[in-house]
Amino acid sequence: MTSAGPRLLGPAEVRSLAAALDLRPTKQRGQNFVIDANTVRRIVRASGVGLDDVVVEVGPGLGSLTLALLDEVRRVVAIEIDPVLAAALPDTIADRAPHHLDRFEVVAADALRVTEVPGPPPTALVANLPYNVSVPVLLHLMALLPSLRRGLVMVQSEVADRLAAAPGSRTYGVPSVKAAWFAEVRRAGAVSRSVFWPAPNVDSGLVAWEHRDPPPVSVSREEVFAVVDAAFAQRRKTLRSTLKRMAGSAAAAEAALAHAGIDPQQRGEQLRVEDFARIAEGLAAAR
Repeated sequence: MTSAGPRLLGPAEVRSLAAALDLRPTKQRGQNFVIDANTVRRIVRASGVGLDDVVVEVGPGLGSLTLALLDEVRRVVAIEIDPVLAAALPDTIADRAPHHLDRFEVVAADALRVTEVPGPPPTALVANLPYNVSVPVLLHLMALLPSLRRGLVMVQSEVADRLAAAPGSRTYGVPSVKAAWFAEVRRAGAVSRSVFWPAPNVDSGLVAWEHRDPPPVSVSREEVFAVVDAAFAQRRKTLRSTLKRMAGSAAAAEAALAHAGIDPQQRGEQLRVEDFARIAEGLAAAR
């Protein structure tokens, strides 16, 4: 930490920056900017990042969270889809955190389509994710960047519940299983609507995660995820029924489930990611 830390953004600064850019936040891009300095400090603190971390941030917007991160970590790579915001961000960092400019890089790109991140391998993902694409972005970056050890993302509250849900719960589903392939995931708190401009019409939640190795399997992640998608496509039906088309017949589905040691009358919401991995192996063995 330096004595001349970044000057964080408050409501007046956020609105002033937006006015200077003639920026009107769009719902299409999920643009809701954090205007509360205490909230970004809380996010950085809850993320557990430190001076050895190389952080990827998605959707930095006007730079509220970026500025808070720069004082705590080794480097921040911010991925921003809006070309106006991406172009303006270095000026904001130069103005409000001049001593940390060498720790910062912006990538003007769609986070769903990036294939690499410049510089040393990132160790953490900390972001206020655009709500309309939060799960795909999170899963894409987890898959793309195996060097990530931890992360903390702000998402819509219902999405936070789904990502952190355990097997057997009402909110457990495809996002829960796929996130569990990469990490141990947990809820890390709620965020008030009042800390955003414009205020969203949904509540927000924080999701924290720690990397873990995926289940040891002889099939690809894509094959396992295809089983997950099929199992939840008709969530009220049994696995024997939902996997019938993928397996080729109900009997083949039942054989694959027997291979995995899974009761064919169970539903997808009752299984752990390890169970889905074994089912995928059973389907592959039957081909």
